[in-house]
Amino acid sequence: MPGWNFAEVWETVAEKLPEATAQVQGDRRFTWAEFDRRADGVARWLLDLGVVHQDKVAQYLWNCPEYMESMFGVFKAGLAPVNTNYRYAEEELLYLWDNADAVAVVFHGTFAERIEILRNKLPKVKGWLWVDDGSGPCPEWATPYEDAAKSSAERVVPPWGRDGDDLNMLYTGGTTGMPKGVMWRQADLFSSFNASSLGVRYPDEPDLDAVRAGLVAPGPVQLPGCPLMHGTGMFTAMGTLNTGGCVVTLVGRTFDPVEYLDAVQANKVNVTAIVGDAFAKPLLRALDAEPDRWDITSLIAVISSGVMWSEESKQGLLRHHAGMLLVDAFSSSEALGMGQSVSSASGAAKTAKFSLGDNARVIDENGKDVEPGSGVIGRVAVKGITPVGYYKDPEKSAATFLEIDGHRYSVPGDYATVEADGTLKLLGRGSVCINTGGEKVYPEEVEEVLKTHPGIRDAVAVGVPDEKWGEAICAMVEPHEGLTITEDDVIAHVKSHLAGFKAPKRVLPVDTIGRAPNGKVDYKRLRNEAIDRVVG
Repeated sequence: MPGWNFAEVWETVAEKLPEATAQVQGDRRFTWAEFDRRADGVARWLLDLGVVHQDKVAQYLWNCPEYMESMFGVFKAGLAPVNTNYRYAEEELLYLWDNADAVAVVFHGTFAERIEILRNKLPKVKGWLWVDDGSGPCPEWATPYEDAAKSSAERVVPPWGRDGDDLNMLYTGGTTGMPKGVMWRQADLFSSFNASSLGVRYPDEPDLDAVRAGLVAPGPVQLPGCPLMHGTGMFTAMGTLNTGGCVVTLVGRTFDPVEYLDAVQANKVNVTAIVGDAFAKPLLRALDAEPDRWDITSLIAVISSGVMWSEESKQGLLRHHAGMLLVDAFSSSEALGMGQSVSSASGAAKTAKFSLGDNARVIDENGKDVEPGSGVIGRVAVKGITPVGYYKDPEKSAATFLEIDGHRYSVPGDYATVEADGTLKLLGRGSVCINTGGEKVYPEEVEEVLKTHPGIRDAVAVGVPDEKWGEAICAMVEPHEGLTITEDDVIAHVKSHLAGFKAPKRVLPVDTIGRAPNGKVDYKRLRNEAIDRVVG
């Protein structure tokens, strides 16, 4: 059906602002005209494979210009991109691409050896597009990306056309189970980005003339510090391109705060996306160590999503640039706009406290609204713009996307209480909830207190089997370098902030929590480690 389509919007931007910069990575720069023409080449290569409307194309890439460029090409061809976690092992990749029915894969050369092991098990994949990263020659079974990118000098439009129902597939691993493909209509995603745009706003209904009229100058410069393979990085980059902006990606493949701050200064970045303290704390340490080294005054907003962002980190960053807004967006792959907190020099929001989004509510187990101040734990639900469902999984779709009071809601499983003032106190996902002595304890609540201990750099709370309590809370803690912490001191610290039953029974130091690039943790792995050390 008619609706906003990203390919058509980005093509219009390229026509209006051909010489404006669309992407930057280190010394590599691409104008909007180049971005558009190269994406046409990718689209041509895909169509020549014999694909059909809405076939799926996997992107197995680190952050790079080719990520958004190949996504543009996929959209141009009327196909659906599929994000791929570059940390997945062979079996996870095999499951993901088979489940997604991928017909093509765009990949960095460094992954060629792993793909070689899997190729014969993926008969649906018709083509492999190799992005040179200096790791070795292009395999004979793949096509060099540059050859594809340069293969078309003309606008590429598929025979089936494009519309707002074309999908963007966002696979999410969640905390349990195999990855699930969240199906977002392009029109719905566009509307969500448009509503929260820091640049030009477009009408609700598609109108490319309005795009042309609104683009009087290039849009904001945005740096996704987190991976484009995850929703936080991907969605903020897509929103930036909608308004004729520029996406800056880092060259390094592990987060380096010095490289990040250098890029902010060199490119006069306006907006950046991070994932909580996993990014904020290293940035703050770098700024505190060399407060006069970087000019970050171009920053208008720092947006975080995915894990909670501590008040301490927010206040520390604001000391270095009081003119920016620090936005803690409470969203998930299945639900955008559940809530947010905004901190500025005039006041920092409390950790894990969010204002409900306009279309969000907290419901109890009977589907009724949780009364503010009641202390009742409920699930956050969002109506309005929601995904179509999970790809090929009607059972999980029915459990997540619910009909409540005549409206369709997305209820992905985030638990919260509603404070007397109407704000949310987030408790985490129920799938990792710890049941200790009949009391439900949400790990993130405990973790936020653990991380306020002066000796703790990072922490995770997990449940381990216990004869008396059923499950006992165990804190896996990563101490600050050179500092020693004691179990009794950490337990007492938690008890001074939370009810006694929420305090850990054991505290286990680890060299590193091992967060992924998106700031999330592998609770299953850490729980198994804790069980090995505590239970034996």
